[in-house]
Amino acid sequence: MKCPYCENEDSKVIDSRHTEDGHAIRRRRECEACGRRFTTYEKVEEMILMVIKKDGRREAFDRNKLLNGIIRACEKRPVSLASMEKIVEEIERGLNNMMEKEIESTFIGELVMERLKDLDEVAYVRFASVYRQFTDINTFVSEIEKLLTNRKN
Repeated sequence: MKCPYCENEDSKVIDSRHTEDGHAIRRRRECEACGRRFTTYEKVEEMILMVIKKDGRREAFDRNKLLNGIIRACEKRPVSLASMEKIVEEIERGLNNMMEKEIESTFIGELVMERLKDLDEVAYVRFASVYRQFTDINTFVSEIEKLLTNRKN
């Protein structure tokens, strides 16, 4: 590892720890030439996941875009940011575990709705109304009736 101060290539690891989320290792290093200390992070390089949009366009998966959509659906609802971030983390991990390079946006949307349905039904209906492009009140009523039927079973 190259020292950021003197650019010497020799350093020794003084301390290694997992980050709080467990997805990286934090290493404290000491340069063998200048003696200064610096921190590095080591994490698994993940493959780039491409999302195939409804119109056929492809764009890189963006966890922030997914989180923002969930935040909008949960606005003014008793849902913590930690719960929303957990949904994004679970979905992202699941997509990466599939080992596919391209995923349809419709599949991702269904995963979000599945988790929102268990978390907050109002947020679920809000997300579904945008995602499934509800066009009138009858579509809303139909979706709510499905929720009520599933709740009884």
